Amino acid sequence: MSPRAAQLQAFLDRTPFARFIGMEFETNGDQLIARLPFQKKFIGNGAINALHGGATGAFLELTAVAQVYLQSDLQRPPKPINLTIDYLRSAKGEDLYARAIVHKLGRRMASVRAEAWQGKDPDKVVTALQAHFLVAEDG
Repeated sequence: MSPRAAQLQAFLDRTPFARFIGMEFETNGDQLIARLPFQKKFIGNGAINALHGGATGAFLELTAVAQVYLQSDLQRPPKPINLTIDYLRSAKGEDLYARAIVHKLGRRMASVRAEAWQGKDPDKVVTALQAHFLVAEDG
């Protein structure tokens, strides 16, 4: 694990919600793949065995934050300015995976897109997030 990835792991270990949901990640250089291990408490609609949108949305936000943190020299996590979540299809009761792409990392703001999928096909996106984060250390 790289020093920056170790710092990211320490950040997630200190984040109560990341610990609560059991978020995990793997890094390959500056790119990470996050995993949300399935737990029954994430089911929002038992009739169709679908994950709650809040769980998937929060997981994607944490993935985006982690990606910005990994690619920057920030000493603290970035602060969300705004985010939009698109629920494209139902996420079923199984593990959820996510990746994020930082489109722009400026001195004050970062623009990020994160996508979540299930199974082996990352092109079958179930939920997508577009977000902007404040990255200025003095902000």
